[in-house]
Amino acid sequence: MNANNEPVVLIVDDVPLNVLLIQKMLSKQPYELRTANNGQQALDLVAQDKPDLILLDLMMPGIDGFEVLRRLRANPETADIAIVILSALNSNEDIVKGFDMGANDFITKPIIMQRLLSAVSTQLQLAAAKAKK
Repeated sequence: MNANNEPVVLIVDDVPLNVLLIQKMLSKQPYELRTANNGQQALDLVAQDKPDLILLDLMMPGIDGFEVLRRLRANPETADIAIVILSALNSNEDIVKGFDMGANDFITKPIIMQRLLSAVSTQLQLAAAKAKK
């Protein structure tokens, strides 16, 4: 949560148009949106200020989304962050791999706005409920 008590959502995607599209879809929601355009930048931002939710693309140059997910789950400081994968990868193998590595949800591209809004809302509610315990 930020100073205004709004959940912080980090959007990680190397395609600027995808980032803009996701920002537009979430713009009417009471979230603080942050962005990273590659895996290393995402890891650096998370280390500085832990977001409440990460929307993570898988196919990025350098450190891909699977590796970002692996590193975040391996670190006790970041292991509990809700992570929703947003990816053009849509094979059962990729989806199962994402869940097996610790993703909380998996949304295939092209992104359907209602599906994204529902997943973000659900994951933030679950994270808030966990934080209260």
